[in-house]
Amino acid sequence: MRLAALSGGLLLAASSMAAMADVITDWDERAVAAGYTARMGPPPHTRVVAMVHLAMFEAVNSIDARYRPYRARLPAEPGASRDAAAAAAAHYVLVRAYPDQAAEMGKGLQASLAAVTDERARQNGVQLGERAGAAIMADRANDGAAGPDTYRPFTTPGKYVPTVLPAASRWAGVRPFALKSGDQFRPGAPYALTSREWAADYNEVKRMGAKTGSARSAEQTDIARFWELTGPATHNPLARQLVAAKSLDVTDCARAFALVAMATADALISVFDAKYTYNFWRPVTAIRNGDMSGNDAIERDAAWEPFIPTPMHPEYPCAHCITQSAAAGVMQGVFGNSIPPMKLTSTTAPGVTRTFATYSDYVQEVINARVYDGVHYRTSGIVGADMGRRIAEYTVQNHLQPQR
Repeated sequence: MRLAALSGGLLLAASSMAAMADVITDWDERAVAAGYTARMGPPPHTRVVAMVHLAMFEAVNSIDARYRPYRARLPAEPGASRDAAAAAAAHYVLVRAYPDQAAEMGKGLQASLAAVTDERARQNGVQLGERAGAAIMADRANDGAAGPDTYRPFTTPGKYVPTVLPAASRWAGVRPFALKSGDQFRPGAPYALTSREWAADYNEVKRMGAKTGSARSAEQTDIARFWELTGPATHNPLARQLVAAKSLDVTDCARAFALVAMATADALISVFDAKYTYNFWRPVTAIRNGDMSGNDAIERDAAWEPFIPTPMHPEYPCAHCITQSAAAGVMQGVFGNSIPPMKLTSTTAPGVTRTFATYSDYVQEVINARVYDGVHYRTSGIVGADMGRRIAEYTVQNHLQPQR
């Protein structure tokens, strides 16, 4: 299977445009596909993608120092190849993150290096890239991602509760890539269960997100299935398209992807901080316990089920919405508002292609989708999207800035 099929998305530009930054987009495809092959969850998968892109950025920016480095500019031999440096940096991180895929990554490295005909430039680039990869790996070695899962189930002595542990309960403790802390943009608490806003959200998701008997149209059902996909395949393919359409060279391309990767990785750290701070109930729990809310505007449905399986973590805010908004915010900051239509495919909705004329269209669709899926309330999506926008703005304004 071609790697692009796993990561979803279509390149827009002609090959003459894309060739300017092929090494970055090629290794982005490999990094995104590798996480799905390894069946890695979105938080650790997105972390690895961020490490890959920061390693590539540090390598090429050490040769072509247009931007402030992420950690430090590395010594580079004159004439070192940026393409070789980027490929070696990505390879260094990926074979350590996914040792079972080392042989395939080795083939990718050889293909990248074969395009660099100057042997000295190639060798110097490889050495630099490996140092960049090692530096990023060392920087993230004790970032909290490998910490133990110590989640304590809520119960009373002797009382049974479901025994599957929730997902990513410790992810809030991972050190961010761009932010100062995971709670830097933590939102306020969810609304009161007696409020009109809560009743409106409850009734909407009950009506639109039901597994059977919903009010969804055929297109809304396609959208719901489409956005069951999680992880970097929901945003990195759009960055590939814009990089090609804008004809970015290797250095600018490496910076754009590094910013997207940092913001989306930090978005997941931030959203799990908020989720486990507030522990707000999912629609399936709320609707089956509708008589507990003390709100006369809602009714219980003892047999209600969501359209897709509910993710195993608290509801508020929406994780999809924060990551899509963070990615969109960075892309807007880097590429501007004048963009071609962006296309995205999804392995969870074969044959369906979604097209987005603007960044806001893209973010709004995922807010809607998670309501149609029956797993989120609309307000949670709005709050998540606002968090993502703020994370993107902070990342672009404070990292990898042009050299003065």
